[in-house]
Amino acid sequence: MSAVLFVVTAARTWTLSDGTAHPTGYWAEELLIPHRLLTEAGHTVAFATPGGVAPVADEASLGDEAEEIRSALVAIAGLSDPLRLEDVDLSTYDAVFYPGGHGPMEDLSRDAASGALISQALNADLPLALVCHGLAALLAATGEDGAAAAAGRRVAAFTDAEEIQAGLADRAPWLLESTLRERGIVVEAADPWSDHVVVDGNLVTGQNPQSSGSVARTLLERLA
Repeated sequence: MSAVLFVVTAARTWTLSDGTAHPTGYWAEELLIPHRLLTEAGHTVAFATPGGVAPVADEASLGDEAEEIRSALVAIAGLSDPLRLEDVDLSTYDAVFYPGGHGPMEDLSRDAASGALISQALNADLPLALVCHGLAALLAATGEDGAAAAAGRRVAAFTDAEEIQAGLADRAPWLLESTLRERGIVVEAADPWSDHVVVDGNLVTGQNPQSSGSVARTLLERLA
């Protein structure tokens, strides 16, 4: 069986263009579903965050089943006591997974340790899966020339249309789809809120929370 590293945002807020600190974190569904699918298949999961800070779920992601979801998150071994991302040895893992939520827009989009890990995974052809706003982490991964390490690669990511429909686009300091495109990453967008996964070599990406399960199942195929 394989060891999978989940790199999770440590951000509690997302700084909007007007300076407002918008409460956020990771999106519960995007962590819970892949974790369940991977562990039920017999794989082990470890967690890492910038600075080893315990991550929090975005309250907006808990919905009507908040207590049940909170209980499921509390029961996940290692989630409340993650590794320091800066100390991770990628050679001990068989795959890397990034869940989303707006948190990665705040920290992982510019985290040097995360960027180096992504560059290493891409260069080593290690399975690398990211979903929704988790793809913001690709922006921190650059080559020696300053270009995005994922430039030219095909991805699915949370779209500008979805951000508009979610109601935060007009206050966002930047939009994920547009910014990925500006860095030379090829975003293949599907209809808003549809289950959409793009596979480009070792890179597996999903557009939104609805794509979480499909991303995890595709990663499982890579680990088989």
